[in-house]
Amino acid sequence: MIWVHAVSLGEVVAVTPLVQALHRRHPEHRIVVSTVTETGREAVEQRLAGVAEHCYAPLDFPWAVSRFIERLRPCLYLFAETELWPNLLWHLRRYGVPTVLVNGRLSTRSYTRQQWAPVRSFYRTMLQTLSLCLMQSDRDVDRIVALGAEASRVRRTGNIKFDQPIPTIREGAPTRADLGLQEGEQLFVAGSTHAGEEEILVGCYRALVARCPSAVLLLAPRHIERSESVEVMVRAKGLTVQRRSSLGQAGRLRSAGPRVLVLDSRGELAAIYREAVVAFVGGTLVPIGGHNLLEPAQWAKPVLFGPYTDHCAEIADLLIQAGGGRRVLQAEDLTQQVMALFSDNEERERMGRSARQVVEQNQGA
Repeated sequence: MIWVHAVSLGEVVAVTPLVQALHRRHPEHRIVVSTVTETGREAVEQRLAGVAEHCYAPLDFPWAVSRFIERLRPCLYLFAETELWPNLLWHLRRYGVPTVLVNGRLSTRSYTRQQWAPVRSFYRTMLQTLSLCLMQSDRDVDRIVALGAEASRVRRTGNIKFDQPIPTIREGAPTRADLGLQEGEQLFVAGSTHAGEEEILVGCYRALVARCPSAVLLLAPRHIERSESVEVMVRAKGLTVQRRSSLGQAGRLRSAGPRVLVLDSRGELAAIYREAVVAFVGGTLVPIGGHNLLEPAQWAKPVLFGPYTDHCAEIADLLIQAGGGRRVLQAEDLTQQVMALFSDNEERERMGRSARQVVEQNQGA
């Protein structure tokens, strides 16, 4: 049995191509994917049905991980990004189970924190239990070796998020009609947003709609439990607002004219980017570190993001270099870029093609 750990939604999305490849090459092995969140469980069940089973990861107590390992009896443990649990790793080594870090990365914040002397020795001990560290970038390789991983066990493999299948229109995916969009309306999608960003995006939209009345803004909060507070904020700004859940199938409660849609459903954002004229990816105007810039790029959409991209630094740089993405530094810059792209079809298409080429040219991790 192969055990793959992916803490939540983003990690499940990242490891999906790897799990599918393992299933094809080693059909004799049962594959179990563990998560710690409900959104992670839903992603496993949606994306890996018939390929892998789901379970929740154990708490990192010695007795809990020992019983869990004895029950699963894995022959290999893979874990995504940098989800290091000391008791789990030490018990896996005791049971002789190889452990492999896949799609590994170390953000600047995490790397700085691990260099603190009392933590560094502990972290080094954990890293030395690992059989292999497969890292996203040269920066990540240098950082994990500096923190104590055996250099001979570290490889740069690239980012497996590039290996997501190029999306197709699937049955059940939300359509323009489902979003209540009228003919001729143009959608500005702001995905995975955080508090402090929605206010900026609404301000940008107010300026945009004065010049482009057919524009509609869709806000997709990273945490959908914030949907109500986002709705209240938009109404307080004097704008019409609708929640995705209130629209129902085929957008039964349609509106016309300038308005803001709040995406309060799980699992739809990646497909909704297809309907965007311009896309903004959140967690980048506030110091979060950024989310998945590749989701709109896969649909050949221009990708805008803020200055805080430490969690997706390499992807952000590649998009900028290729001309498929632009970094906006503040609210005024965002407004100018969005308005310029809405008024220039040719530039939007060129940026979109460049964004998609970045995805295609970096596959193979």
